[in-house]
Amino acid sequence: MTKRILITGASSGFGQSIATHLSKQGHSVFGTSRDVADRVTSDSVHMLSMDVNNSSSIDMAIASMLKSSGGIDVLINNAGFGLCGALEDCSIDEARSQMETNFFGQIAVIQKVLPHMRAQGHGRIINIGSLAGDIGLPYQSMYSASKAAMQRITEALRLELKGTGIDLTIIAPGDFRTGFTASRVFAENALNSEQTSKMRSVVQQYERDEQSGSDPALVAQLVDKLINKKALRVLYRVGRADQRLAHRLKHWLPSAWFERVLATIYGI
Repeated sequence: MTKRILITGASSGFGQSIATHLSKQGHSVFGTSRDVADRVTSDSVHMLSMDVNNSSSIDMAIASMLKSSGGIDVLINNAGFGLCGALEDCSIDEARSQMETNFFGQIAVIQKVLPHMRAQGHGRIINIGSLAGDIGLPYQSMYSASKAAMQRITEALRLELKGTGIDLTIIAPGDFRTGFTASRVFAENALNSEQTSKMRSVVQQYERDEQSGSDPALVAQLVDKLINKKALRVLYRVGRADQRLAHRLKHWLPSAWFERVLATIYGI
């Protein structure tokens, strides 16, 4: 069945891969980006201007989609970025910016979409999280915090939406070959502090993992399956087997043991 799908952050990375894949399956796909000049590699994806940190921008994008399609069957919440740096080198303004986009921005879109889904009696929301949402990553603490917050929101909102016909889940990818490496944002003080040398060493390991990561098409294929499933689980992990295993080990091992594992992996 053809679905009307809204994807935030669709100009690159997971969002672009998901939008292209779903449009090829015949769905009516609307992607969003802050820059109206951005385009995904598919003429069948309708690109809309949206800044998830701007309420009026969200309203206009949703209104444009509703005018064209008449409804929203699926929201894929993907917009976000990664802030890098030791916590003590991140200003409060930088920390707020991370949470504004990755957390409050996603919530804002959900709040705008839900009334339309309630009115039509059905809907599906897929939040794009991260395995980092369950593992506090050194020098990406704010990114981990933002993804953890979205996981808790997803769990809570599933219960609030029981009986409405609206289902909700969060996908937690590991490292993938997307534009995340190139678009990583460093805190202003991160590159000129006592922590810089150690941070650079850890980030180099992140980059190796990202560049040898999985194909983002795997996430697009998973989303394709989820929009058609009868019922959704709370969380879906996707990516390299060793990273998915590490996620499980956190819940199996004593916390001190797991911390040693991470310290060894990142040479801390």
